Amino acid sequence: MQNSVLSIKDLSFYYIKDKFIYKNFEMELKKGELVSIIGKSGSGKTTLFELILGNLKPISGTIEKENLAMIFQDPFSSFHPSYTIYEQIKDVVKSDFKDKIDTILQKLSLEFNLLEKKPYELSGGQLQRCSILRAILQKPKLLLVDEPTSALDNIIAYEVMKLLVSLLDDCAILLVTHDLDMASWCSNKIIRLDNAK
Repeated sequence: MQNSVLSIKDLSFYYIKDKFIYKNFEMELKKGELVSIIGKSGSGKTTLFELILGNLKPISGTIEKENLAMIFQDPFSSFHPSYTIYEQIKDVVKSDFKDKIDTILQKLSLEFNLLEKKPYELSGGQLQRCSILRAILQKPKLLLVDEPTSALDNIIAYEVMKLLVSLLDDCAILLVTHDLDMASWCSNKIIRLDNAK
């Protein structure tokens, strides 16, 4: 893969035979790059993430990737309701992160005491920022980001995107968004999917 953190070659995939969502699709993502995926509902944005994560198997082609973390659009589905946010971060972050967490919390406009709560005790916006915190602390080489600012107000959304862009020294980001203005502002490249059936 050389300098690539994600390499997709000759990818083909369909749910219904011969109705291809992807046919001979290729892309490469290197450290320091942010690529945005845009397209209508049903065009294959979520399917691409599922293929990269390994939850779906391609019909043909290869996907090679470095260690990755995911920021989901719906944070409530990505946290277990019975455990605190802190416990769930600790489960997936192997290294001691206490010395780094304060700076990131400040950039995300989060108080540490929120991490001691359970997901249902937080608002959607707070929980989304906790999801972003968890992903950042995993130190991924590849960060998959699905509509990260949809539950946030404009000011916090801008700060969150600035924080994500600042991570590009150490990783690459693949971003799914409907916000073309945001994609134009932050992306090295925009890929438009037009496969909606």
